[in-house]
Amino acid sequence: MIKLINIFTIIISLTVIPLDVFSQHTLTITIIGLKNNTGQVLLEYSNAKGEKISGFAQTIVNKQCIITIKDLKPGTYTYKCFHDENKNQKLDTNIIGMPKEGFGFANNAKGKFGPPSLEKALINLKGDTSQTCIITYL
Repeated sequence: MIKLINIFTIIISLTVIPLDVFSQHTLTITIIGLKNNTGQVLLEYSNAKGEKISGFAQTIVNKQCIITIKDLKPGTYTYKCFHDENKNQKLDTNIIGMPKEGFGFANNAKGKFGPPSLEKALINLKGDTSQTCIITYL
């Protein structure tokens, strides 16, 4: 009897829980609009709450770079990146706090006086996804 209940539970679980929950996906981000090949692009990706998951550094070739994030579970993510021309691993700003290096956000989201809202930069990852991020220089 217990064996029959266990088999029944497994069958119900497999039909009720979508198999997509167990799959792993890839997010490929092509970063374009870089003004030169100097330095690197630093990218930080985060969960739906804006909590950092991981970061990447990528070289620039032909004024663009491609960053591939593998083994992501379905869900909502975001990212931000910048052109670290001098490789000091920080976004350089001028005396009033405006960026001196190029930057970009998921969905090419823009803010009025600062970064965009988290909601504008969220990506709903349901499968392998590609995005193009255009770097902005002020």
